[in-house]
Parts: sequence; C-alpha cells; structure tokens
Amino acid sequence: MIKKRLNLADPAIRADPYPTYAYLREHAPVIGVKRAMVGQVWYVSRYADVEAALRDPRLVSSRANVGDGKGHLRWFPKSIRTLSQSMITSDDPEHRRLRSLVHLAFTPRMVEALRTSVEAVVERLLGEMAAKRDVDLIADFALPVPLTIICEMMGVSEADRVGFHHRTNRFLELTDAGPIGVVTGLRNTMAMISFFRRLVAEHRLRPRGDLVDALLAAEAEGDRLSEDEVVSMIFLLLLAGHETTVNLIGNGMLALLEFPEQLDRLRAEPSLIDSAIEELLRYGNPVEQASPRFAREDLEIAGQAIRRGDVVAALVASANRDPAAFERPDELDIGRTPNRHLAFGMGIHYCLGAPLARMEGRIAIGALLQRFPELRLAVPKERLRWRRSVHVHSLRELPLRVA
Repeated sequence: MIKKRLNLADPAIRADPYPTYAYLREHAPVIGVKRAMVGQVWYVSRYADVEAALRDPRLVSSRANVGDGKGHLRWFPKSIRTLSQSMITSDDPEHRRLRSLVHLAFTPRMVEALRTSVEAVVERLLGEMAAKRDVDLIADFALPVPLTIICEMMGVSEADRVGFHHRTNRFLELTDAGPIGVVTGLRNTMAMISFFRRLVAEHRLRPRGDLVDALLAAEAEGDRLSEDEVVSMIFLLLLAGHETTVNLIGNGMLALLEFPEQLDRLRAEPSLIDSAIEELLRYGNPVEQASPRFAREDLEIAGQAIRRGDVVAALVASANRDPAAFERPDELDIGRTPNRHLAFGMGIHYCLGAPLARMEGRIAIGALLQRFPELRLAVPKERLRWRRSVHVHSLRELPLRVA
C-alpha cells in the first residue's frame, strides 16, 4: 500500500512518522512518488544512503544546475521563487559566497557572546510561566526564546515577531499542499515579502549594525546580491534561526516526559545536558527531511535508478532512527555515545545555526527542568496536535502542568 502511494502529510503519519519510516527502510529504502508541480521525488530513508546523498556532488541544491534548462519551482508564482533564492538552494561557488556573508555571526565565539541574552530571555519567560498552573510550552517558552534572539540579531521589532512566525508556518505548509494550496497561500506569501522589503527599506534609512545591515553592505560594495537575494536570505535566517530550536525544545521535552527515567537522570546529572541535547536532536528530529536535491546526472541510490532532473528527498528523521546506525534507536538515551545524528544535515549545507540552536537548547531545557520539578503533560499524548508540514516535525501546542 505504501509502495502505491506515500503521503507523508497524512495526519496519522504526522503524529507518528516512525512506523512508516521503519517500513520504508526495510521494504522500500528508495521510493518514488509523483508530486504535483514538482515531478518525481525519490524519498531516501536509510542512514547510510541519507548521509551519502547529502554529500554527493551529483545531487545539487539548485535546479538550475541540473543543466537541462528547467528551473526549480518553475510553475510556482514568482513570489514563492523569490523566497527560494538563498544559500540553501544554491551550490558552490554561489553557496560559498552567500554563506560567507553571514557565517561569522554564527561561530561558537559569537554564539557564546549571546549567552547572557539567552539566559535573560529564558529567566523572564520562566518567571511568567511560574505564575500559571498550566502552560503551552510552545507559545509560552519554546517559540519566544529563539524567536527573540534571532529577531534581535536582525533588527525585527517585537510587534512583528509572532506574526512572522505564523506566516512562516503557513508558508511551510503550503509547499506541501499542491496547486490549490499554493494559490490560496499567495496572500500570505506576498505579505511576508512585503514585510521583508519594508525591513530592508528601514535598514537602508537607519542602519543598526546587525545582520541585515551586513547583507546590504555586501550589496553596496558591488557584490552580486540583488534585493531578491537579500529578501530571501533574511527569510532563511529568520526561519532557520528559530524553527529548529522551537522544535528541539518542544519535541525534546515531550521525549523526556515519555521517558521519565531519562528525565530523572538528567535532573540528577545536569552535566549530561550536552549529550542530552544531541540525543533529543536525534530522537525528536526538529527537521524531518533535508532541503531537496536534484540529480544532475543519472545515478543509483541503493540499487534504484535515479534519472537526471529527479528530486531526491533525504529523510533525516528516518535516518536518525535507523537500527543499522543506532543501537535501540526508538529509545531515548541521554548518555548515548557516539551519536552521529544528521539533525543538522551533512556536507556543505550543514546547518549554519547549529551552535546557536545547541546553546539555546541547553540553556532553555536545563533551566526549565530546574525551575519546575513537577512538570508533566496536561493532556493525554494522543490529543497532541502536530503541524502539517513534512519538512519539520513540530507540535502545534504542548500543554504542560507546571505546578
């Protein structure tokens, strides 16, 4: 049945994709699915194949580099294509050029300089939560921690932050919704682009010494960044700068509550927080699949022929639960070592914001466990709702009782 039609957006799969991934790894490790306006997509599910695909130079991130004259998302409206002109959809040397414009802001040294700001945000939010009996961990904590930090780094006003997050949610979901979803999502996409262009205009008038100014300075110095590229880069940095951490905190706390012996272990041994974060990334999979790759020549993956121009989707969440790569993969072990998960990708597109996400996750989860020793789910797990996007594994809410 799965072989005939795989629909990863099915609500039942969204709630728990891992039985489906286990079936794919065993019976259809490379499975082809026809997607509207995209064409043939090959989903790759085994760890070894996913890791190899993310490193394979024959699989490119820009559809234009396939060399057959067909552009990426050619049937999508221009507004959506504008938001796709970023380093995540480019290849070297273009990718290297774009990445070099922002990488210094995400080095371990620069991230460490943000520690005080992250701790202050976490402490303020925990204080607000302490005044309640029940909270939604996503809205009250997991979202505002990273969203506040990345928006401060990019000069986004407090009034615009939550609205931006809601619009990015809808954007991620419309890319899975087929032609009708694209059409109905145009207003949301156009509103996002207008927001980014307004942000650019404000920074041109009043530079603030932040990341947006750095992008505009590169443009002003004769680099090849067009305004569309600046807009797309802002979108990517704001999206990637908070999305992974929201899901790390939300999925991670749910995992700890599902494995109370691991929760107790982390409380008893807070020095395990570093390895715990790596395990929560592996087990919870904030990002479910990597950005699409395009075959620039005919090739094979696990014996399956892939034709030039086909799309390859690397199922990171499946790879991170592969028993060929991890012992007891469906169990949480905060002391797991080694832990070569693929939550941040692999190769030249390894997540630029990984040091920031790790630091935010360590501070947020560590402080949350210390502040609320009686933390527990406020509803049965079966009632939790998950977002529709197949690109991220993300809770809509996480109702918790803190007192």
